[in-house]
Formats: sequence, C-alpha cells, structure tokens
Amino acid sequence: MNYSIITYILGWVLMFESFFMALPCAVAAIYGEKEGYAFLIVGLICFALGFARTRKKPKNVVYFAREGFVTVALSWIVMSIFGALPFVINGDISNFTDALFETISGFTTTGASVLSDVEALSHASLFWRSFTHWIGGMGVFVFLLAVLPMVGGYNMHLMRAESPGPSVGKLVPRMKDTAKILYIIYFAMTVVEIILLLCAKMPLFDALTTSFGTAGTGGFGIKNASMRDYSLSIQMIVTVFMVLFGVNFNAYYVLLLGKHKGSIFKMEEVRWYLGIIVACIAIITFNIADVFGGFLKALPQASFQVASIITTTGFSTTDFDLWPQLSKTILVVIMFIGACAGSTGGGIKVSRIIILLKSVKQEMSYFVHPRSVKAIKMDGKALDKNTVRAVSAFLVTYVIIFGGSMFILAFDNLDMVTNFTAIAATFNNIGPGLELVGPTGNFGVFSPLAKYVLMFDMLAGRLELYPILLLFTPSVWRRS
Repeated sequence: MNYSIITYILGWVLMFESFFMALPCAVAAIYGEKEGYAFLIVGLICFALGFARTRKKPKNVVYFAREGFVTVALSWIVMSIFGALPFVINGDISNFTDALFETISGFTTTGASVLSDVEALSHASLFWRSFTHWIGGMGVFVFLLAVLPMVGGYNMHLMRAESPGPSVGKLVPRMKDTAKILYIIYFAMTVVEIILLLCAKMPLFDALTTSFGTAGTGGFGIKNASMRDYSLSIQMIVTVFMVLFGVNFNAYYVLLLGKHKGSIFKMEEVRWYLGIIVACIAIITFNIADVFGGFLKALPQASFQVASIITTTGFSTTDFDLWPQLSKTILVVIMFIGACAGSTGGGIKVSRIIILLKSVKQEMSYFVHPRSVKAIKMDGKALDKNTVRAVSAFLVTYVIIFGGSMFILAFDNLDMVTNFTAIAATFNNIGPGLELVGPTGNFGVFSPLAKYVLMFDMLAGRLELYPILLLFTPSVWRRS
C-alpha cells in the first residue's frame, strides 16, 4: 500500500473543499448572516491541512487499484466529516451525528434528511446542503482530474472507484480530457436549468439550489414542502432535467460529436430507461387519476414522482405515501432500478438490470440447448465474461448488505415498511421512503446506531459498494 500517495491525494481533496466553502461564506455575506463564519473557519482548517500535505509530491507516485479504491473511500469520508463541522459550529445542526448524516446524504446525492424544519436553516447552510449534491453528483475525483495534473497514468483507478456503473471507459485517450468533457457537459446543463427556472420566475437562490439538487440527482429542498408550492411550469422544468441528468453522460458526448448513427434512442440502456419511465408514468397516472380529480391533473404528479424516484433525485410535489398501493409499489421497484450507468443517478442501474435479465435468459436457453454458445450483447456488442461476472457479484453483495442493514435497523423496533424503504432510499441514494421516512417525514426517528448504518449504506451505494467494503479488508492495508 502506497500510503504517501493516498495522503497526498487526500490533501488535494481538503484543498478543494476549502475553496468550495468560500461559496456559502459569500452567500452569508450577501444575506448578512453570521453563520457564514463557521464555513470560513473550517475552510481555513481544510486549506492548512491540505496545503501541508500537497506542497511536496511524493517520490513514489505509482499506485494500483487497491490504493485507488481506498483513496476514494477515505476521501468521501474525510470530505463529509469536514463538511459537517460548519453545521455544528454555527448551530444549525448542533448534533454531530445528525450533521454528518446530513452531509453524507448531500455528498452522496441521497437527499435523506434528519431535519423536520429545513427553512429554519441559514441561507449559507441551505446553500451548502444543496451544493454538496452538485459536488458529489459528478464526483470530486472527476473534478480533481479535470483541473489538476495529479499523478500520471494511474488516474483510471480513481475514476473506476468513483464512477457509477458496471464499467468505466475513456471518452478520449487522456483521462484528464475525459474528466474535463464530463464536467463541461455537467456544468452547461446546470446553467441551462438555472436560466430556465429564472425564466419561469423562480427566485435566484431557489433556482441555484434546485438546480444543484437536480444536477446531482440529490433532492435536498430548501422548503419544508420540497417542490410542492412552486408553479407547474417550474415543476415540469425540473421533471425534464431530472430525466436528462439520469442519462449516461457518455451518450451526450457521442451525440455532440455526431458519432452515433441515428439518435440517442438507439442506445439500448437509454431506450430501456425511457421506456420504464413512460410505462410507469402511464400506469401511475391511471391509478391516481381519482385522487387528483382527472388524468390531466394526475399526469404532472405521476411524471414528476417517477422521474424523481428512478433518477434517485428525491424531490416531491405531493405525499406519494398516500397514493394507492399499486403506485407505491411501482415507486419502490424503480428505487432499486435507478438511472443509467455513467449518470449522476443512483440505484442498481438500468444497464445492470438489462445484463441480469439477459443472463437469466441465457441460462434458461442452456436448459433447452445445452451445447449452444451465445454471448450477452449490449448495443450489438458482446460483453466480456468479466463484466457479466462483476454484475452478478455486485447483486449478491448488494443483497447481503441490504439484509445486514435490515437486521440492525430492526433493533429500533420501527415498522417493516419504514425500515425497508429507509434502507432502499439510502442505499440507492434516493432520499424519501414510505411511512415514517416518507415525503412528509424524516430520518430523525432512527437511533444513532441506525443512522450510522444508513450513512454506511449511502456511501456504499454512491461508491458502488467495493471501495467502502475494502476499508474493512485487512489485507488491503499491508505494505507492498
């Protein structure tokens, strides 16, 4: 294990977190709030610690997959701990466990909250909560790779550990250029959404925080009612952008270059993703039509919530916990499916679902034709066996962690639906669940132990399980 390169990269993470904290300081200055001093203090501490570690590059800059995975996992934990301190110092969230839960929920783009009254927070804290979504959405290491020379040709290990999906590839030969392209697309789409929300007469502060939450598919609202009290036009703009940010960003790059013959709809994962959305909207619209007094009124509500849940954003315009069982069941199912690989969304990912279904079909065909040799294909290209194996292993690991989390949460003696959907909502980085953790509830009902379990689930879900799990593997920490 190359410890020097790990601490060096951690130093850069702290440096950039200190720069990010300048933004809530500026917000506090604009609104004349004293709470901004907490972000200034923590920002200076982050800068000092980061500068002390980065002023000299290590002699040995070689690192491999295990260093990359451990570095990413530790970076997200360190970033969350320091990101939580301003809430505690300024008193907006005085309990450290709750502040850490809120911050991890922000960086992992989960949007699960322990707060019963978010409107009581200062503008600086509200801005920071939402901005953590934007930072975590594309990933802090994608940002670092985009702006820093970092450590040579080993950056793919960092990208692999942080990027969502069964496989990660380069858009262009240099990883740094790939990171730049992804962030340019990400930034441009965020700016476009902000402009459209402003045109729909949404206040600037609201437009910024809402766009951060949409882009990162996080869903922290600055109102207790989330998106319910905004106009229909604003809700529809957010609906469209939630769906857009759930698409694989590689698809946008390919389309911008005009390399794809035809349209984005020829990409298999995108077809499935959009097909699932349309089907779910149609079924739920019919199912809740009587609740809202007609199909035309039900359609926007169904569209918003389906887009919010499948992209794991977590915004809400209504209390869907009051919807009929069929609609709630569909929402729970798409919690697990999630968005496309390579997007800012969470969940198992549509591509993995496709591969799993094709694997099942392939196994069934073997019973009929034992000697047949058929490769599993995506977009007409055969997948290598390692990718298929990795998807199966991911699912097994996913189920084990989910089951273990259910067992520990059972000690809180809350109802099964609350526990199940709380884990589903945090593990898949969604936010709201059902019952006590529904759109009108919060995660403050859980004990400190349960909250730490859910924090683990949020980090494991965002980092695709293995980086976090490797921290608990003794052999990983041995020196090479």
